[in-house]
Amino acid sequence: MSDGTLAALGWTDELEAAFTTYSERGFEPARVVAEHRGGYYVRSERGDRLAQARGRLREDEISGGMPAVGDWVVVCDASGDRFAIEALLPRRTKVSRKTPWLKAEEHILVANVDTVFLVAGLDRDFNPRRLERYLIAAWDSGADPVIVLTKLDVCDDFGKLAEAEEVAIGVPVLAVSNVTGEGIEEVRALLRPAHTFVLLGSSGTGKSTLVNRLAGRELMPTGDLRRDGRGRHKTRHRQLLVLGGGAILIDTPGLRELQVWEGDVDSAFSDIAELAAECRFNDCGHNTEPDCAVREALETGELDPGRWSNYGKLQRELRAIEARSSTRVRRELKRRWKQRARESRHARRYGGKP
Repeated sequence: MSDGTLAALGWTDELEAAFTTYSERGFEPARVVAEHRGGYYVRSERGDRLAQARGRLREDEISGGMPAVGDWVVVCDASGDRFAIEALLPRRTKVSRKTPWLKAEEHILVANVDTVFLVAGLDRDFNPRRLERYLIAAWDSGADPVIVLTKLDVCDDFGKLAEAEEVAIGVPVLAVSNVTGEGIEEVRALLRPAHTFVLLGSSGTGKSTLVNRLAGRELMPTGDLRRDGRGRHKTRHRQLLVLGGGAILIDTPGLRELQVWEGDVDSAFSDIAELAAECRFNDCGHNTEPDCAVREALETGELDPGRWSNYGKLQRELRAIEARSSTRVRRELKRRWKQRARESRHARRYGGKP
């Protein structure tokens, strides 16, 4: 598959190998470039088309079977000028969160991204605890995180920049102004052709304006802040864009909340993990045990109490999600086993006839 359209979208030899069995059956590959309530837009060698997922994908939603923006999918012609999505090709990476409801379900925001731009404003949007959440999701995705702090023109508080750097251990932190253009070139220097980047952040941080700045033209609608300083949702859906230089950029609606789905909390809290390794006891609970390096760091001010509190909160969230998710999976597997047993009994009784 050497077509320039797919190569420009990030088609690889690994995807080619995974697609071989489908190619022999007359299917074609495409990438999901947008998701709407009514379905998806996918891009193939024949251009952009609306597409609907087959029922079997919906039935297997527990395994993450439904497509997300950035996914590579297997498609065929359906009614009219629409495609039918038959299957998903293996994902390299995925950015997930827990669904913002009570159920312990995974919500895949985007797939097959190389770099996650975690966008936060230097104004009242700045929240180190939220950045810690975003970092866990980014590390767990398999992509490389980069923190981009916007609104440098209205708030040049370098104390916040230093605070972000303390939170984002080993992660690049860039400060930009979408108004003056300061710092934009540093972000643009990270972009590479046929590599996929996604912007994640809350409303009003300037993600869509940043997309327009990086593109050098108006690609995404933007809007002013509300009177209370909070952002307006101008981006209504996730959308994949190919910039002039060949980089692939996915803009996303502002996230009101991001509950981590899974991952290693220590990946975003390596400083706490290193402190815990210095405790006298391997199973130190960091409460009353003697020679506790974590508690000592809290007392001396080396460790921010807010960071320590958020570390424990995120660990508890992940344990609760894991427990609820395991119960849900067991119930689903039991339901499928009972269904197969009924079908088997029916086949034995009626000789395979419905």
